Amino acid sequence: MFQYINSFLNYLKVEKNASQLTIINYRTDLIQFSEFLADREKLPAEKLTRTSLNHRSVREYLAYIQNNGQSRATAARKLAALKSYVKYLCRENILSENPIAAVSTPKQEQRLPRFLYSQEVELLLQAPDLSTPAGMRDKAILEILYASGIRVSELTGLNLNNLDLDEEYIKVTGKGDKDRLVPMGRKARAAIMLYLKKSRPTYLKPENKAVEALFLNRFGGRLSARAVRMIVNKYADSIALNQRISPHTLRHTFATHLLNNGADLRSVQELLGHVELSTTQIYAHLTKENIKMIYDNTHPRR
Repeated sequence: MFQYINSFLNYLKVEKNASQLTIINYRTDLIQFSEFLADREKLPAEKLTRTSLNHRSVREYLAYIQNNGQSRATAARKLAALKSYVKYLCRENILSENPIAAVSTPKQEQRLPRFLYSQEVELLLQAPDLSTPAGMRDKAILEILYASGIRVSELTGLNLNNLDLDEEYIKVTGKGDKDRLVPMGRKARAAIMLYLKKSRPTYLKPENKAVEALFLNRFGGRLSARAVRMIVNKYADSIALNQRISPHTLRHTFATHLLNNGADLRSVQELLGHVELSTTQIYAHLTKENIKMIYDNTHPRR
């Protein structure tokens, strides 16, 4: 039943152009479900039959996930992986019909995205020590994240040729390898120029002088997403923010500040690289109290 996982993942990679992260997540999700079924049926995973995969077993699995403290969003993702796998089995005539087609996706919780207020953003952006190479690099990272709203994966994927400093634009490769142009603003541009002139050269090593990555680590290689998350939280801790934040918090902040200062949803959708407007609309679901508190806030990094 689950001996076709590798074939399925190869299909995703070759024919669907799925990202490496998607493939890793799908593998984990499918193996987890097979282990759940094996425990449920008291059988080794390799001896599970097609009859084990049905509407009831999947609903029990979703309940098991949520009872173990995982969110509805996580349950929905795991169900999406399973449904995609079953569709593949039907496509390859391994299954004659889809036994879980009627399983509905768990209803998502409507939660407001976490964001920072303008005063908090200013403190965060002023936190790096510009007398050090690391401080100059980190300042540029924070400025870009807030000025452009790009994802951490998009930030770490930036190369030198993605920058248009004259026109103040960044060429970003987003989900599905789709490119978009995102403005950066004068303050982010100034931070990048300082980094390029005085900081980045100190990170270059003789053996990789030709590296194209914009942001480098201490070994001269491309900075990782994990490192960026650590950088963001380092400065959040230094200004005593009362919450853990991530690069995605700055993306939420970017969108929230724009919308609350008159930007329309369609424009913010384009800037964020969202395929569906509904994904962007969550930023419009602010309470009256929140709107009042950020009424005078702007997106002032220009």
